[in-house]
Amino acid sequence: MPLEILHGTNFATVDWIIVGLYLAISVMIGLEVRRYVNSMAAYVGAGRQVGTWLGIATMTGTEMGLITVMYNAEAGMKGGFAAFHIGVIAGLVTLIIGLSGFIVGPLRRHGVLTIPEYYERRYGRNVRIVGGIILAGAGILNMGLFLKYGSVFIVGITGMNPNGNAVATVMTVMLLLVLFYTVLGGMISVVITDYLQFVVLSFGIVVTTVLAINQLGWQEIVSTVESRMQLGGFDPTASPVFGPSYVMWMIAAGLVSCAIWPTAVARALAMKDERSVRRQYTFSSISFAVRAIIPMFWGVCTFVWIANHAPENIQQHFLPNQTGGINPELADRFYAMPIYLGQLLPSGLIGVITAAMVAAFMSTHDSYLLCWSSVITQDVIAPLKNDNLSVRARIAITRCGIVCIGIFVWWWGLFYPGGGGLWEYMVITGAIYFTGAGVLLVGGLYWSRASRRGAMAALLTGCSALLGLGPIRTRLTDLLQSSTGLELKLTEAHVGLFSVCLTIVVFVLVSLCCPDDPAEDPLTAADDKLAAAGEES
Repeated sequence: MPLEILHGTNFATVDWIIVGLYLAISVMIGLEVRRYVNSMAAYVGAGRQVGTWLGIATMTGTEMGLITVMYNAEAGMKGGFAAFHIGVIAGLVTLIIGLSGFIVGPLRRHGVLTIPEYYERRYGRNVRIVGGIILAGAGILNMGLFLKYGSVFIVGITGMNPNGNAVATVMTVMLLLVLFYTVLGGMISVVITDYLQFVVLSFGIVVTTVLAINQLGWQEIVSTVESRMQLGGFDPTASPVFGPSYVMWMIAAGLVSCAIWPTAVARALAMKDERSVRRQYTFSSISFAVRAIIPMFWGVCTFVWIANHAPENIQQHFLPNQTGGINPELADRFYAMPIYLGQLLPSGLIGVITAAMVAAFMSTHDSYLLCWSSVITQDVIAPLKNDNLSVRARIAITRCGIVCIGIFVWWWGLFYPGGGGLWEYMVITGAIYFTGAGVLLVGGLYWSRASRRGAMAALLTGCSALLGLGPIRTRLTDLLQSSTGLELKLTEAHVGLFSVCLTIVVFVLVSLCCPDDPAEDPLTAADDKLAAAGEES
């Protein structure tokens, strides 16, 4: 059934004007801050002068992206209140990191701009280069669907025809805007716009949540989830959508999202000092939980609205069965939440909310594009050139990388065949990097016997998480079933947990069996050189 006849929307001309004004302000910021970019530290790290409260705002602006809203809403539509465990775990882990300073505190003390830069100080230049390549590759894959599903939201809430070229057109326009002000202003532009987006997002989130509760009523929301999903709608371990292994996988993902994922760690490395880093993480624990739970609740409300109040054709399209949540196999299921918001929010207000979501869309893209491009510049190209690159050359290469990554993300979003949930895709692509990176960081910072060979082996072993990608996992499952004759269900969580455990074992065994030669250069000279380069930039 064509989606264009399934819904209407309250989005009107005044709403387009509101969104257009916001986009114009963002572009003006990119132009204005260009004159302040005079060093790599300014371009990548905002001059390392971000205070606690601005750091909290910019971290929230980045991590509460439109893609975050989309994948968390999907989890709520499929799994009900049981999906909330993802946000609760993320908040608790972030709080623990803030109180203890685990990983992020020592990293800030080292004064590095990127995580692979720490690899060189601890393990050597070869580990930095390989780690940078893996990090950039995994990160670019991870954001490969951001542009597509952010555009799906905009198409759905504005009432455009999703069966034409609307998604591709929106993808192109939004990418050009993000590239424009990110290329010009770097991290300074990102931090300033993230603060603006934090304010708009906070307003939009509160208003939309209150309207959803007033429309449906808390009792109806809870009773509908209970009647259609039973215990699995509240207990993730009893849910057919999640399960015990999934919960364990989310604990690992919670640690990664705040303490190891480079776009979050970039905020820590841009803070004034370690004390500010710890305060930032402590207070940001609330936003790390809220950024997941609120969109999940929107997803639950979308499910309840479709089940009880939507026209019959919408119910039949998204809820073909009398039990369970939104059909997880439906290719266009991501239009459900934007369709609901398009009918929930009145004209005028829907423009403000859409501007907030566009803000979220842009805040994530600018930070991710800058992060991955700077990794390629600082941790792959510069070391290969023996750090004989001028500041001007580094900034130029980073800007070129931003454009190239943007083009790839546009292409990947259009042509990747998919498979599985959006959140599961993001965690498993991130695992290609973080399974090795987490081991290297924890081992390097807290275990004196961690060796260079162990680090290199762990990085390469961590790439086994690539097997969890939907199309690859499907083929692997078929291969295992045909060879064993058993009926197997291989999930992203199974592959991810296996990859993490295997990487830890390989790192420890290789480090013990192949320790660093005491006669080798302890990289003191490299440390001094990197520290001097950091001060100069």
